[in-house]
Amino acid sequence: MIEIKRMEREHVSQIAEIEKKAFADPWSEESFQGELDNPLACYFVAEKDSEVLGYGGFWEIAGEGSITNIAVKEGFRGQKIGSRILSAMIAYAREHRFSFLTLEVRISNEPAKRLYEKYGFRPVGLRRGYYSDNREDALLMTLEWNETKKERTE
Repeated sequence: MIEIKRMEREHVSQIAEIEKKAFADPWSEESFQGELDNPLACYFVAEKDSEVLGYGGFWEIAGEGSITNIAVKEGFRGQKIGSRILSAMIAYAREHRFSFLTLEVRISNEPAKRLYEKYGFRPVGLRRGYYSDNREDALLMTLEWNETKKERTE
């Protein structure tokens, strides 16, 4: 059974391996180690029998969440693992009363954009030349929830 839980030091080497295969400009193992000591960072893993199948994280800055990365191990994609990780992050953000969640996604990454849209993220802007490996644009997407909108207007 796949379990979604908070990232711990024992997960970092497996996360770094997934990251290397998932992204053109991957974070290092040291970067993920540092995130464990970062009071603004919150990361989740999908784990089965001590094997990390995916991970995702965000930073909380001034009551707002900024998703840094989500990735699923090759061979396990298409099994809704990314959805479960994203769902856990959204639940955490709502429980901790974040104003909203935001993220950047490559303009060409249709599967990721569909996943985010399924969870209510909406395009709000474009970051031209955002990705350093090929200068591809990033679509900026944001998720707000109704309670938050109501609270801010009261």
